[in-house]
Amino acid sequence: MTFDTKNIRNITLLGHSGSGKTSFAECMLFEAKEVKRIGTVVGKSTTSDHTNIEQEKGNSIFSTLMHAKWRNNKINILDTPGSDDFVGEVISSLKVADTGLMLLNAANGVEVGTELLWEYVQTFKTPLMFVVNQCDHEKSDFDSTLEQAIARFGNKVLPVQYPYNQGTEFNSIIDALRMVMYEFPADGGKPEKKEIPNSELKRAHEMHNDLVEAAAENDETLMEKFFDAGSLNEEELASGLTIALANQQIYPVFCCSAERNMGSGRIMGFLNDIAPSPADRPAAELEGGGELACDASAESTMFIFKTLTEPQVGTISYFKVYSGSFGNGDELINAENRSTERVSQVYVANGKNRITVDRLSAGDIGATVKLKSSKTNSTLNAKGVDRKIKQIEFPSSRIRTAIMPPGKADMEKLMKALYQISDEDPTLILEQSPTLRQTLIHGQGQLHLDIIKYRVEKVNGISMEFIRPRIPYRETIRKPVDEYYRHKKQSGGSGQFGEVHMRIEPYYEGMPDPADFNVRKKEIDELPWGGTLAFYWCIVGGSIDAKYANAIKKGIMQQMEEGPLSGSNCQDIRVCVYDGKMHAVDSNDMAFMLAASQAFKTGFVKANPQLLEPIYDLEILCSDTVMGDVMGDLQTRRAIIQGMEADGIYQKIKAKVPLAEMYQYSTSLRSLTQGRAKFTRDFSEYMAVTPEIQANLIREHQVKSEAA
Repeated sequence: MTFDTKNIRNITLLGHSGSGKTSFAECMLFEAKEVKRIGTVVGKSTTSDHTNIEQEKGNSIFSTLMHAKWRNNKINILDTPGSDDFVGEVISSLKVADTGLMLLNAANGVEVGTELLWEYVQTFKTPLMFVVNQCDHEKSDFDSTLEQAIARFGNKVLPVQYPYNQGTEFNSIIDALRMVMYEFPADGGKPEKKEIPNSELKRAHEMHNDLVEAAAENDETLMEKFFDAGSLNEEELASGLTIALANQQIYPVFCCSAERNMGSGRIMGFLNDIAPSPADRPAAELEGGGELACDASAESTMFIFKTLTEPQVGTISYFKVYSGSFGNGDELINAENRSTERVSQVYVANGKNRITVDRLSAGDIGATVKLKSSKTNSTLNAKGVDRKIKQIEFPSSRIRTAIMPPGKADMEKLMKALYQISDEDPTLILEQSPTLRQTLIHGQGQLHLDIIKYRVEKVNGISMEFIRPRIPYRETIRKPVDEYYRHKKQSGGSGQFGEVHMRIEPYYEGMPDPADFNVRKKEIDELPWGGTLAFYWCIVGGSIDAKYANAIKKGIMQQMEEGPLSGSNCQDIRVCVYDGKMHAVDSNDMAFMLAASQAFKTGFVKANPQLLEPIYDLEILCSDTVMGDVMGDLQTRRAIIQGMEADGIYQKIKAKVPLAEMYQYSTSLRSLTQGRAKFTRDFSEYMAVTPEIQANLIREHQVKSEAA
């Protein structure tokens, strides 16, 4: 069955780990009769979390596409992981969702993961509903959770419901929108409608009036009717709330117990009646400017937001139709590489179960298999159409490690497996660093990297060891030095001869030319690893032919690629070649390259050399209760605290920390805070290391060089 755009609802389930998203999704499928019984996470029987690794770990790792038919509509459901280590899955789901459901744990309130998810919701401008789950928990506190949400996210957070008897005896919900109390049977399911108890009428009426006002605010006609009649009928209320929700003017709050299946049906009814369809959302942004309205009658465009590889199946591509429609056998053009893709079959999915359908219309979400040249972030168009949906911007990495295969023979297989995983997970970055002579992987956290290792070993059968990554130190100098070197070699026949005189000095942008040299030519080069080499040719009188300038510069660059102190790259240096000697027969490029290399190396050591280390801006979000422990740990890492400020109910700590002190920080922070803190990091600058650290690094390099 093909659904019209107006009859589609695309929602994504969001929330801190442990908020109950997977269980809630299971209730939704059960209420819609998509599954015959409610699966459990403990029983490893949920529709979401269906992969072996998720069932073994007991947590969501991938986003899962599901769908439910509710009345005349189709609700596409994307269940996302709660751990910030898998934020890529969340971001790709938000890209294609039209409404977010943020689940809150009634016992824990607004958790740090909720804070971070809120930022992504705001970035995508996604309409959002809150669902306070686990109202049956013995420590459930709906009112406190609601207060925290309002304090953090503003007065647009409006309760639609609240639990009448939260805690272990929970079985009733008061609904202020419909002004009714729902009482559930002991095993959950369909509730009985009852009158609201007298003791709760005042609170329910106040909540109802707040909702009516919010609905009327977005429509002048409704506002006039509200002022005249003092209320709105059900149809008018639904119309106003749809506009308010779509424009992020309200964030409705519901409550439920997913574990006992109490409340999910009412939430699905609200999604069906009030949540915006893809046609109600703003037009999609295109690369290079422009927009694309969600219109089933227009030319066809779809966007791949996720790819996954399954054994015996191959690559599965999950997509959203942004315009037109797609069906079995259609041929599409990849907007990036112009390759032609034939869609053999179109599926709708409930976890690992996929059902073939004839076509999907604009706004709908589905899957296909075995596309040859398309992956996450690819746009596919009908022939003759040339447009690209704006790509998903994934966050930069927060953790890195070096990898080592069991043997050189396995390296090719290991890299093939890692590249396949990185195609599925754009937050995994692979780097083969010639500078550090290591293969590095960059990810979102230690759990993220551990899951990558698990997949490589369990699925691909390749052992992979994590080792400490080297630090990309830099070397520079702090004073000018004049130095020369004569390279002379005679072993019968023609020999080698070259003598180079140079001045090496610290370079900074805008520095004046040397007053005591006649500069004939200068080259200011930005180095591949950062920083600058300023090469000045100051030869007067022909003591060295200009044809040897490139060889001399090459010799200098060879030393700068592997600096004299620690073998690290050199940067921000000016070299003025001002004198030398050559021989009519024995001088050649090699002789001058070697002479320049040795002159630079000797002069560098005399020029008050300085080792620099990479410094990162670190931002940590944590609660008051653990802030002292986090600050104490930072002090052991040579951190410079830049400031602290309140961010909602949390504290934000800003610091500058050397990369050398950040190894396994994700694990340490998780341990210090019991997983209730998050961090981001970004490269800031290079700064000088202390004399003690510099001496140690030079000594370590000498030992390695002698042993080599």
